[in-house]
Amino acid sequence: MSSVTYILDNGGYMAKVGLSSDTPKLVPNCIMKAKSERRRPFVGKQIDECRDASGLFYILPFQKGYLINWDIQKTVWDYILSKECCPANLSQMPTIVTEPLFNFPSIQEAMTEIFFEEYECQSLLRINATGLSCYNYRHKNPNTKCCLIVDSGYSYTHVVPYVNGVKIKEAIRRIDVGGKLLTNHLKEIISYRQLHVMDETYVVNQAKEDSCFVSQDFYKDMEEAKLNLENNTIARDYVLPDYTTLRRGFLRKPEVSGEQQTLRLNNERFAIPEILFHPSDVGIQQMGIPEAIVNSVKACNEETWPHLYMNIVLTGGNAKFPGYKDRILKEVRSLCSSEFIVNITLPDDPITYAWEGGKAISKDPVFSNMVVTREEYEEEGQALCYERFDV
Repeated sequence: MSSVTYILDNGGYMAKVGLSSDTPKLVPNCIMKAKSERRRPFVGKQIDECRDASGLFYILPFQKGYLINWDIQKTVWDYILSKECCPANLSQMPTIVTEPLFNFPSIQEAMTEIFFEEYECQSLLRINATGLSCYNYRHKNPNTKCCLIVDSGYSYTHVVPYVNGVKIKEAIRRIDVGGKLLTNHLKEIISYRQLHVMDETYVVNQAKEDSCFVSQDFYKDMEEAKLNLENNTIARDYVLPDYTTLRRGFLRKPEVSGEQQTLRLNNERFAIPEILFHPSDVGIQQMGIPEAIVNSVKACNEETWPHLYMNIVLTGGNAKFPGYKDRILKEVRSLCSSEFIVNITLPDDPITYAWEGGKAISKDPVFSNMVVTREEYEEEGQALCYERFDV
């Protein structure tokens, strides 16, 4: 089997892709169209050629965390495999592709078919991104038997406990809050308070990434946000890009409005990520992340509890909010019994952590037993894939 593996962590918003001998590239998993450019479609890095990204809209292959638009997904995959992005001859090497938890059988079958029949891939491993994150964590901490992956991505947040590398399906918890909902809520708040930005998903998403943080004491920060500007440490101006001199906005201290168009962000900066901890703030009657962690642990065998609390791993784009790890630690600590030690790991890059797990797993001797080869697929078809891929 080839010593190089092609790894595609196919996220709902961002695909992380690359050869196992290399570092991953981040490619937006969507087609973008700009009003300014006669609706020309932009895929991946082509967005850098877009002269004006205001009013940019996305056509996504994923809806609510599941792959439903195959034409769009195929266009993005074709781009990813092209010379423009991350070319590879899949017939010469194994391929690892991630798929969502509890993926529908029809989607699994279509995915397997595309990789074997259209991309003629030599061998395939279909696996959940959380499975790769678990492998990465255990690879770095070889004495660890259990870990709990909290994957907060674009569509959902999942809490997934693993014992001896096997996920405990009945203990998985899903919260219907992800980066997409946070960006949409920020659009609504800004449009209501200041400026109509409902069509500015691209810019508002950047504003969210650049300016939001997780509050450690929500009510204290709320009081702070009520103060006038001289005494208020939270209020900031977000300078909007004009696409001539400035391609991405930035945060600065509030000042009397100058030449540039700005958004005044105050309590939005921490009220938006707060939805991850209190989904009921936007009418979603579900647990927040810390409660879901404790609830998930309690659904596992009691002897695993201390090990799960000791090995909580935060992955996904939302883990990049400043203060996210500290707040989860504080709340899980207060919700669980004092006899347990709570330890939380936030990787250097929570977005590529699963991809790095794919890189590690591809070098493991057991890897060749996990994949399905093209010969096996042609002989036994989908049935073997169901048997071998634990998704």
